[in-house]
Amino acid sequence: MRRLRACLGAAAAVGLAAAGTTALVAGSASGATSALSNRWYAAAPYLMPLDNDPPDPAAIMDATGLKAFQLAFVLAPNGGGCSPTWGGTAAVSSDTAVQSVVNTIRAKGGDVSVSIGGYGGTKLGQVCSDAAATAAAYQQVITKYGLHAIDFDLEEPEYENTAAIKNEIGAAKLLQQNNPGLYVSVTTAGTADGTGWFGKQMLLEAKSQGFTPNNFSIMPFDGGFNGAASQTSALTNFNQILQSTFGWDQATAYAHEGFSGMNGRSDTGEYFTQADFQTVLDYATSHNMDRFTFWSLNRDRQCTPADNGGRTSGTCSSVAQNSGDFAKYSVKFAGDTPPSSTPTPTPTPTPTPPGTGCKPAWSSTAVYTVGNEVSYNSHNWKAKWWTQNETPVASEWGVWQDEGAC
Repeated sequence: MRRLRACLGAAAAVGLAAAGTTALVAGSASGATSALSNRWYAAAPYLMPLDNDPPDPAAIMDATGLKAFQLAFVLAPNGGGCSPTWGGTAAVSSDTAVQSVVNTIRAKGGDVSVSIGGYGGTKLGQVCSDAAATAAAYQQVITKYGLHAIDFDLEEPEYENTAAIKNEIGAAKLLQQNNPGLYVSVTTAGTADGTGWFGKQMLLEAKSQGFTPNNFSIMPFDGGFNGAASQTSALTNFNQILQSTFGWDQATAYAHEGFSGMNGRSDTGEYFTQADFQTVLDYATSHNMDRFTFWSLNRDRQCTPADNGGRTSGTCSSVAQNSGDFAKYSVKFAGDTPPSSTPTPTPTPTPTPPGTGCKPAWSSTAVYTVGNEVSYNSHNWKAKWWTQNETPVASEWGVWQDEGAC
């Protein structure tokens, strides 16, 4: 799950032996570029182009060698309807802002994928009448930007909706059929066991529809993870789930498996450093996994003491780093060599001490919506979605996100 999306703004070997070049040719108002290799689309980190203080993609490309970006997120309109928007507010049909970002990236020899869904918000699969209508909405995005790749980020709360997931998987299958060579990734929540019940149901839906994307990726964070060892264990367990679900052998399952991490401090206070990313990268490449990405480029820079305060941020990582440190692991996964950088700076952020800064007390009668903050049992909590009379308690699937002692 990509917790910061809704809260703060609204988942082959290095030698490239298995990497191909997609054959998709799509129309676009600005003209689509030639496709990059699949390995680059598999390595594209997430970037919110309209929210969370978006960094300059051209500067990222110069500093890190990155060529591919995963733009997020396409949602249904906040006011209702089956048409694609950026973040529920900016219609794709009339967009110029994101198109400008795409043009900048392509002018420097790079390309983009677009991610649909994410954590929170209303997804097109929830409101479109069927898979065909859902696919037609996404086809507008593919055509508008001349896409060679697309990501289906299926998580809270949509993946708890059987009909919505049926629409999304059906749409992904139709897009794959109607756009030859389209690189399709499907991203969902990770757990210590690989993925949870809803993730497994999504895989079964894909199996029932005969749909196989380039990869199924899990997000092993925000579920009680503790560094790289817990993440690689989850990836091993997820591989076994893919084997048992689709009847694949281990190698085939790894060839359809992806990792989507979170750089720095996660929403639940886990920390993933550069060393953790290197360990998972080594695991991914040694097992010939298909995808290695992370949330997000907006966070791939060090916080200042003023903007961090020991909390998770949508605009910085909350760990000591140089700007672009984490993007370089994606570059390595793609088979390229990133430019050298200066040593990682000494940590400067100071966590907020416990016992201070409590939010207003939780009330059983009050109505809370996404982003509302309360205090309960000497902890601050943030609502993930609409709720009333649900007591704040630490739970991976619960409505309340624990923000730490106060």
